[in-house]
Amino acid sequence: MNRRDFLMLSASAVGAPELVLPAGAVQPDWSHLEARLAQRVRLGYFDGMGLIIGSGDTVLHESYFGNAGPATVMHVASAGKWTAAAAIAAVVDSGALSWEDRAARFLPRLGGDKGQATLRQLLSHTAGYPDYQPAGAPRDSYQTLEEAVSHIAALPAVAAPGAIFQYGGLAMQVAGRIAEIADGRNFPAIFESRLAAPLGMERSGYAPVSQEPGFSPMLGGGLYTSTADFARFLAMLALNGAYRGKRILSAHAVSVLHADQVRGAMVKPMEYVEQARATLHKDIYGLGNWREEVAPNGAANLLSSPGWAGAYPWIDRVYGIWGFVLAKANVDIAVADGYSTFMGSSIYAPMARAALDDAAEIGVHRGRAGQLYYEESGKGQAVILLHGHSFDRRQWGPQVAVLEKQYRVIRYDLRGYGRSPMPQEDTAFLHAEDLRALMDALDVHQAHLVGLSLGGFVVTDFLALYPERVSSAVLAGGDLFDAPGPHDPWTAREIAARRAEIGALKRHGVSRFKRKWFDDLIANSGSGSDGLRAILWQMIDEWPCWQPLHLEPRCLLGRTAPGLLKKVRPAVPVHIIRGDKEKMGFRITEWLPQANVTIIPDCGHVSNLEQVALFNDALEKFLRDARRPTSSRARFPAGEIAN
Repeated sequence: MNRRDFLMLSASAVGAPELVLPAGAVQPDWSHLEARLAQRVRLGYFDGMGLIIGSGDTVLHESYFGNAGPATVMHVASAGKWTAAAAIAAVVDSGALSWEDRAARFLPRLGGDKGQATLRQLLSHTAGYPDYQPAGAPRDSYQTLEEAVSHIAALPAVAAPGAIFQYGGLAMQVAGRIAEIADGRNFPAIFESRLAAPLGMERSGYAPVSQEPGFSPMLGGGLYTSTADFARFLAMLALNGAYRGKRILSAHAVSVLHADQVRGAMVKPMEYVEQARATLHKDIYGLGNWREEVAPNGAANLLSSPGWAGAYPWIDRVYGIWGFVLAKANVDIAVADGYSTFMGSSIYAPMARAALDDAAEIGVHRGRAGQLYYEESGKGQAVILLHGHSFDRRQWGPQVAVLEKQYRVIRYDLRGYGRSPMPQEDTAFLHAEDLRALMDALDVHQAHLVGLSLGGFVVTDFLALYPERVSSAVLAGGDLFDAPGPHDPWTAREIAARRAEIGALKRHGVSRFKRKWFDDLIANSGSGSDGLRAILWQMIDEWPCWQPLHLEPRCLLGRTAPGLLKKVRPAVPVHIIRGDKEKMGFRITEWLPQANVTIIPDCGHVSNLEQVALFNDALEKFLRDARRPTSSRARFPAGEIAN
């Protein structure tokens, strides 16, 4: 069932969306997001982390990990760009400044293109300024903006104002200095008087500027704050500038902060939004914040301002919530493990959404069986759905919506994926044995099994080991895993080579590895690949990536499977579904000669998501026939083309 069937938004007094769950919904379970934060602390990436989530001016959830607590204050790097832009917006609200004021009006020493940049461009990274000081120059950790600007003035412009988007911190320093001149106070005082004091942000400020690398310059990286303080700021923005009866910013100012301020400037490939959401839109930035998701009408649905060291504030205007993860990384430990302290935060907003989706979804039972996380809906004969490598149970959303009307549908996260536990390098297991344990725990004696890619390998293994427990089998994009099985232990040479591969992956970074994996899937898809991007990337981004980073036990039968299949000769109905762009053959039919084949045109590996209607039609047709007595079953022509 889709979130939009149940999750509703109401309008507050100032017209901002707030969260309302329907009758019958349960309280959101934030434990899966909490588990990810706790894991990152346990791995040493952070000494402590804080999480706060709210709607309107109400806190829905707050929790802490490691040495963090409600009073913990940390520098949050670029998360402070949002508060800096908002403080300057308050000066604009006062009438002392205009968004179209040019830098030269207040700073005549800024000549040429630098002087022609507007306040709006200075805060949207489109002013044509260098992003940071050049190599060899002192870091911009100056305690006053006047001194900072004196060093920026000597740097050449890199482009005409409005020509390119170049994320950085120097132009924001100039914007802050302009605000100081217009307001008559230094920037820390502007922030304190116009934002911090009215909002009760007692533990937040910009001065003194940290001398620790990475937490300067002042506006672009110097904010220190706590979870509760930043939560008040986010609540104010979510309520269009008002907070608990006080007007902090005009509704117009909030609108300007969150509108498209890139305004057609050239955006280079792989800027933050493309990395975080795998989307290709160019209206990616407002003033001090990223527009991660944008509606067709241009309105921002998801706003954020992540810090390089792990802090992540966001406002979700679709779900009516806001949130903040307070974090400051142990960079050496994280980088050595391949973890990106900047990109690692991109999973938090989607995971918060998932908690709300679960709470609002009626008729779905969620639980754990044999340690595996599963979801169950519908009644009738059991159908168990097994996902592919790097994916999780959510891969099957379009199929669950159809099948649950006639079947008892069970989808689960395989060990090492999604919400199920991670394996251990020195503990042998088989995915097929995990499936058997799941079926036993759920009192399922026999089931129709549907697997894609890795899930297909597991279905093949299960057919070889427990054919009597299979009603029928669908193998989509995976059947025989051509690799050593559990009876072929890792050799010393193989272990050394695998450790070298893991080391290389960590040096290049997990984020880069995931992105290449995703890009390859998209490149080998059909013409509808754009429709795959969001759901595939969300699963891959949240994938713990345990398998590529560890010496994985041989958890599939691999080359042992054909011999077992030959011995047991499973007689159950089998259907193979492939996209026409997949390159693998049909060797499996040597041991499963009763298998029928459907080839889906204009389709790659993830056929159930790329060609939903054709996949569902083939699946439903096969399951209907598999339920009939053997004598009345139809024979599908081998190699049938779906249309």
